[in-house]
Amino acid sequence: MKTLHFKDFFWNSELTCTGGYDAIIQYLNDGKRSCKEVEDFMKARASIEEKYAKELLGLSKKVCGHNEMNTLKRSLDVLKLQTEHVSLSHLQLAQSMREEAKKLEDFREKQKEARKKIEQQMDMLHKQRSSQFKKTMDSKKAYEQKCRDKEEAEQNVNRNTNTGTNNTKQMEKLTTKAQQAKHNAEEADRIYQQNVNSLAKIREDWLREFVKACEIFEKQSMERINFLRNTVWTHLNQLSLQCVTSDELYEEVRKSLEQCDVQEDIEHFVSLRQTGDKPPAQIMYDNFYCGQKSQIGVSHSRLGPAIFRRGPLPDPTRSDDATYSTVEDSEYSVIQY
Repeated sequence: MKTLHFKDFFWNSELTCTGGYDAIIQYLNDGKRSCKEVEDFMKARASIEEKYAKELLGLSKKVCGHNEMNTLKRSLDVLKLQTEHVSLSHLQLAQSMREEAKKLEDFREKQKEARKKIEQQMDMLHKQRSSQFKKTMDSKKAYEQKCRDKEEAEQNVNRNTNTGTNNTKQMEKLTTKAQQAKHNAEEADRIYQQNVNSLAKIREDWLREFVKACEIFEKQSMERINFLRNTVWTHLNQLSLQCVTSDELYEEVRKSLEQCDVQEDIEHFVSLRQTGDKPPAQIMYDNFYCGQKSQIGVSHSRLGPAIFRRGPLPDPTRSDDATYSTVEDSEYSVIQY
């Protein structure tokens, strides 16, 4: 398949038309705008990464499992440490993105300066071409008019000669006018040819410079497309590398969690905080009445209150038992006077 080039497909049939050139310049301007948009995109992403990194760094300083101990505490400490490392890697990523954006900015400015010189040269040639074309067309009109004036003057002389007019003064006047018209036509012809030659030279200069401009602009466009492609490729590589880096850092946390032993942590807590290996003694039932009877004669004892098991209930038929009375007894009392 034949390769298409700028210099072969952006001509115009009219000499002063700049449609093809304008189409190329518009394409270059659009390309410059694309570079700026990608540059701004990368700067914005860098700002997001930087903000995210700072938020992660702040998060890594927060309390996380402060009261845990042993293997789980170590794992949580590794989580905080690796979170800090992830934040630092994102800060580095943001810096790398800004450096790539700066390279793109420098590339864009370099192309802008190179284009500026060529565009100024082409604009000057376009003005010269338009000016000379106008001058040439004006001289052509003047030349054509002078030729018509010459023919008319010569026709007047011939007409008067053929009619046999004997007015010598009139003939001299017509002859002089015809000679002047001829001179004017010849001068207009000379000027016209001179302008045509000048326009031809300007046209040749413009053609040569336009071809050179097309080649340079096409080369710049190829460089721009390739540079943008490589920049985005590098940008994606940076993001992929960040994912790999983050995964490696998080893998350290996973390794630490693999070393987290649930049983070991339980045993560690038991060893560290144990308070005794025997349970408290059982609290026995203490009958109020039994306790009161057993305390007679030992009220002044320094011993602690004795604990008695509950004995058999007293016989309610015995009226002489002061520790028990029935409700029907008219002298119901729990105390023997």
